[in-house]
Amino acid sequence: MTQIDQTEAAAVKSPAAQPGQPVSRQVPVRPAKVGVMLLNLGTPDGTEFKPMWRYLREFLSDPRIVELNKLIWYPILYGIVLTVRPKKSGENYARIWNRERNESPLHTFTRSQSEKLSVSLRDLANVTVDWAMRYGNPSTGSVAKKLVERGCDRIVSFPLYPQYSATTTATANDQLFRAFMKMRRAPAVRSIPPYYDEPVYIDALATSIRKHLATLDFEPEVILASYHGIPKAFSDKGDPYRRHCLETTRLLREKLGWGEDKLMTTFQSRFGAQEWLQPYTDATVEKLAKDGIKRIAVLNPGFVSDCIETLDEIGREVCEEFIHAGGEKFSHIPCLNDSPEGMAVIETLVRRELAGWA
Repeated sequence: MTQIDQTEAAAVKSPAAQPGQPVSRQVPVRPAKVGVMLLNLGTPDGTEFKPMWRYLREFLSDPRIVELNKLIWYPILYGIVLTVRPKKSGENYARIWNRERNESPLHTFTRSQSEKLSVSLRDLANVTVDWAMRYGNPSTGSVAKKLVERGCDRIVSFPLYPQYSATTTATANDQLFRAFMKMRRAPAVRSIPPYYDEPVYIDALATSIRKHLATLDFEPEVILASYHGIPKAFSDKGDPYRRHCLETTRLLREKLGWGEDKLMTTFQSRFGAQEWLQPYTDATVEKLAKDGIKRIAVLNPGFVSDCIETLDEIGREVCEEFIHAGGEKFSHIPCLNDSPEGMAVIETLVRRELAGWA
């Protein structure tokens, strides 16, 4: 008998088997390990020109972000945008930079969300939690590889975008599957769907708003729910993002008992000359001020964590535009971040997708 034959015979031999009885072939099954990946948009490694250039190049080279033929777009990107924008964007990031950790707030909050989720899921021994960025570091590919090397043969992907868009949720999942395409044995994957209308999310937003308003020395006459914009052409082609945003605002009005004149939907962060989703946030605050509205607040329901678009664009630029146009009181309502309400949203959705795996 060969060594292989002897090994197989030993593996199937049962000490309880009696002569003439069939031998039961039972192979021990290793419990599946599950990796949970929190996926956020991304952040530069620093505020200087080179790290900003690398980050913007990766971001603006994504065909999900800029749907132009490369022969048209790349000369503009490399000839103009990447020559001018890194310096300006670096100055904006420098105003909000977490100097204690030498990283952006988005980096800080996403790490904290991952760490807190790990603690919340400690009752699930076969689950490992990690986090990654679609653009920048830690990269999606490096974290996916790390989880697989740890023995995770099942992955729950959590793109941290409540409202679906091809420019966010889709490209995050694209990048994850690009990483798996390089693996001989790719893991099974579940992706958490958009949660723009989930009760736990709406409740968390409402609680966050109430808590913040209670700290102010004024009562806002109008509150804007400002979402990151996308080109109108993307929406016209079937991207459901606008509809998701409007539904989030509608449910939030219902939860808070407010009317359309109290909580309004707007869109921010447009880039380039084409038309984006309207109404625009900056134009809206200017009109409100000129119409006699003196006190407003702005929240960002589409952002899980505070970042350059919320802290600097809303907290500084939009605030200055409102005051300059005649407004008097302005407040930015923080994102859910790693607050108890925010973590309740993340944990609830992750546990739902882990059903049957953990």
